[in-house]
Amino acid sequence: MSTPTPDHVVPATDEVVHFDFDRTRDAVVTVEPGDVVQFECRDATNGQLGPDATVEDVLAMEVEGHALTGPVDVAGAEPGDAIEVEILDLDHEGWGVSYFYPGEQGWGLLDDEFPDAGFHTWDLEGDTAHFGHGIEVPIHAFPGVVGLAPDEPGPHDTTPPRRVGGNLDVKHLTEGATLALPVEVDGGRLSVGDCHAAQGDGEVCVTGIEAPMTVTVRVGLREDARLEGPEFDTAGPFTPTGADEPMHATTGVADDLMRASEQAVSRMVAHLSVERGLTREEAYVLCSAVVDLKVNQVVDRPNWTVSAYLPESVFPE
Repeated sequence: MSTPTPDHVVPATDEVVHFDFDRTRDAVVTVEPGDVVQFECRDATNGQLGPDATVEDVLAMEVEGHALTGPVDVAGAEPGDAIEVEILDLDHEGWGVSYFYPGEQGWGLLDDEFPDAGFHTWDLEGDTAHFGHGIEVPIHAFPGVVGLAPDEPGPHDTTPPRRVGGNLDVKHLTEGATLALPVEVDGGRLSVGDCHAAQGDGEVCVTGIEAPMTVTVRVGLREDARLEGPEFDTAGPFTPTGADEPMHATTGVADDLMRASEQAVSRMVAHLSVERGLTREEAYVLCSAVVDLKVNQVVDRPNWTVSAYLPESVFPE
């Protein structure tokens, strides 16, 4: 199905791109419910890491926050309403990057195991992300940040997600999904950015496949919805590749959810290194892009069970 012609295009110009959420930021445009809006989105680093970047560039980055496009107001939106964002299309530019910071900065799941920064470039071709070594990951693109302005005076950091959305990093917000966000300020102040070509549930190294994209959405308005937080409808995909297929899983068991997650991912990194010949850094990045963390049980006290699922089909036969 072809993407509808947008009623509004919001460009990724310096005047429009911003790095926080703030109710006092003027809307770029006010749209009507039902309008199709196209957001031109820079990559989350605001162009500091391109396809030719290196680990040194990761270390030199000045991180202000995610580079976001907007905000856009929806006519008639008031506190208590919900703004609906239907994802219609995401168009990449042929490249993406994954990276992680030095462990001492405390961003990744396995900071103790990865004291140094890491960087990897992906070639994006059609619906496939090429990792290298013959490894191919299906592209299931989504915007990591879709959010409204909080009522609380700002500015607000883009990193933590909130009741009004933001950095949700829900990989199921792909084409066809609809996200509903509770409105706290008149108009809503909708911003979009941090697009990913693919991501595993967990985003364990702190990035998916980060990429600049053009995101086309249809906005809607539900009056007096009284949502407590973000809600969404999606058809998936619910596996890393979108297919029911053989998986290899590693498991963590601990009395702390984070510790169980760390165990599962650490064991998957070891598996990829030993069985697939990847460097540990490559394995960590691949886990972040394509391995799904799942909480298998929460009732067998005192321990949690968490497993990391790797689709075998991403490897060459």
